[in-house]
Amino acid sequence: MNEKRKYSRVDSIYLLNYEHIDKNNNDSVTQGMGRTINVSESGIMLETHIPFNENDIVKVVVGLKEDMVTIRGKVVFNRPTQTGRFQSGIEFLSIDDSSLKTLRRYINAFNAMSPSSDT
Repeated sequence: MNEKRKYSRVDSIYLLNYEHIDKNNNDSVTQGMGRTINVSESGIMLETHIPFNENDIVKVVVGLKEDMVTIRGKVVFNRPTQTGRFQSGIEFLSIDDSSLKTLRRYINAFNAMSPSSDT
């Protein structure tokens, strides 16, 4: 099967903080805690207790070991889980250089330790 993604996606579980940004790009509508399901250089899938709508804007702060990464993104999908939570795919809109370097370092280290799935 050919991979169609531009960036590899790393399955991971890290706690995160999110803020749901209002339509005027100002204050947060809601905020809370969630967890990552997977992450790549272009997006993240997260699990939360509340659903988002497609095209909602969120600010996510993820702890990757001792580093914090702040990312702003757009919700591209949302689906309920069997546990009553919600999984959302977030496409990154902006990420500062420092956070992107940290994210790349994490993805590269994870991929180096993971067994190849090309069997």
